[in-house]
Amino acid sequence: MKRINIKCPYCRSQALLRPASVVHERAAPGEEVYVCARYPTCDAYVSAHRDSHLPMGTLADKSLRQKRRQAHIALNWLWEQGLMTRKEAYRWLQMQLGLPESEAHIGHFSAYRCEQVIDLCGRFSRTSRRAA
Repeated sequence: MKRINIKCPYCRSQALLRPASVVHERAAPGEEVYVCARYPTCDAYVSAHRDSHLPMGTLADKSLRQKRRQAHIALNWLWEQGLMTRKEAYRWLQMQLGLPESEAHIGHFSAYRCEQVIDLCGRFSRTSRRAA
C-alpha cells in the first residue's frame, strides 16, 4: 500500500491511517480512518475506503462532520423517497452546484457548501410535495 501524505487542515499535523475504533466505540472490524496525529486534542478525521484505504474526503472536525452528515441525510432523502435514483440525485446536486463530477462529493465540502446542499434538497422536496 502506497503511503498517503495528508496534513490536518486545522493544525497542519500529519494524518495517520488508524483503526476506526480509535474514534468510534462501535467501529466495524476492518474499518479505518485518517486521524490527525494530535487526536484527541485536534479531533479531525475522515473515514477511509476499505478496499483502497484512500480517504473518503478531507479531514473534518466535529462541527464539519455533523454538517456533512446532515447534507448526506438531505440528499439521501431524495432517492430514498423514490424522487430520483441515487445516481440521479448526485448528478442533480452536481448540476445545481455547478461542479464537475470530480468535485461533487460531500466528503470534500465545507460547512457552507453543506448548507447549500441542505437548502437545495429542502427546496426540491417541498416543490415535489406540492406537485404531488
